[in-house]
Amino acid sequence: MGSIGMTLKKYTMVIALVVIVGIFYVGTHGKILLPQNINNLLSQNAYVFVLATGMLLCILTGGNIDLSVGSVVCFVGGLGALLMSKGVNVVVTVLILLVCGILIGAWQALWVAYINVPPFIATLAGMYAFRGLSNVILDGHVVAIANKAFLNAFGGGADCYVPDFMGGKALNITCLTAAVVGVALFVLAELKNRISAKRKGYETSGIIGFVVKLVLVSVVILYLAYKLAKYKGIPTSLIWILIIVLAYHYFTTRTTMGRYLYAVGGNEKATQLSGINTKKVYFFAYTNMGFLTAIAGILTVARATNAQPTYGMFYEMDAIGACFIGGASAYGGTGSVFGAIVGALLMGVINQGMSIMGVDANYQKVVKGIVLLLAVIFDVVSKKEKK
Repeated sequence: MGSIGMTLKKYTMVIALVVIVGIFYVGTHGKILLPQNINNLLSQNAYVFVLATGMLLCILTGGNIDLSVGSVVCFVGGLGALLMSKGVNVVVTVLILLVCGILIGAWQALWVAYINVPPFIATLAGMYAFRGLSNVILDGHVVAIANKAFLNAFGGGADCYVPDFMGGKALNITCLTAAVVGVALFVLAELKNRISAKRKGYETSGIIGFVVKLVLVSVVILYLAYKLAKYKGIPTSLIWILIIVLAYHYFTTRTTMGRYLYAVGGNEKATQLSGINTKKVYFFAYTNMGFLTAIAGILTVARATNAQPTYGMFYEMDAIGACFIGGASAYGGTGSVFGAIVGALLMGVINQGMSIMGVDANYQKVVKGIVLLLAVIFDVVSKKEKK
């Protein structure tokens, strides 16, 4: 029972996500799980998944956040639309936008890491500055994006789906095959990690909890793949999400800098005394946030097929909320990439479920606020119990 109890506590938000999906399944008469709605859920929230991944790294350093990401998304997206409207090559445009995001992140990281400006203030200044610059470069107008290669590659074109190389008719066979391979790789990786942990003498979860985890995750992956296969298959935006999530999961769990992020958030003074340059850790976290914000900006304008001065409003709040709902600690040092993704999914399900049910947008914000508050209260209470 102890093992099962620990497993349930560890995956509280996953269980909450399943319960909320069940509630909306009843409330929408099953509409929320229609193939097209699942596709829309993933595609419409692509920016949240990307931003939440970057925001997690900032939060790990001690509960710090980046308030500028929504404005930077708008600025980068607007710049990309303008460049393509002037005939600049798509690959060159994307590279310029990524470099622009890195430079913006490094600029804010400089103030946070080396000038010791509180992250809240430094990024608040960035939020105002880049929102203003977005209006300046777009001149208050909507700039359409007509480049099909860009739109298809980043999730906004008519052909923004991975082709079915296996010639499926009623179902996209390529999508299903990719899911089966993904499940096999997931199971093998988990078994390898468990065996390795056992050999090194590390504590591992009970076998029942481990098997339950493997089965549940595998079933969810296959179910989502089946639903996507019934629609148009794998959207290209999902490919970018998977690349980022898997890469940053590996980074935070398997690399030295990833461990440093947790160490700084756990006890910054002890980390400094151990010889780690904490300024470089802060600089990396906020520079990386700029890089991922640029990717989110690209995905946002591709999905909308245009750029507008109003894009990115409250995106920072969605990213922050996803991290805290997904189990990141408000004090830093605790959290995971997959947890942030679960938080983003939960918020996306709430938004979509209430929209299908015709709930007023203002009440949707109320519900999201309550869910975020409950998640943080859960974190605070859990820490008190440990002490």
